[in-house]
Amino acid sequence: MANLKVTLVKSTIGAVPKHKKTVEALGLRKLNKTVELPDNAATRGMIKQVEHLVKVEEA
Repeated sequence: MANLKVTLVKSTIGAVPKHKKTVEALGLRKLNKTVELPDNAATRGMIKQVEHLVKVEEA
């Protein structure tokens, strides 16, 4: 199964509280940090919710 590299590129300050929790659930704590996550429906749904805050690449 493929992986996705997700990077937090915009601060969550001022974001909707639900989006802040989603970013943290993705494993992103600090700006410009990257995590590798499995490419599945659950991950894609979380990314879709906060796509304005993150950058996604195929790994």
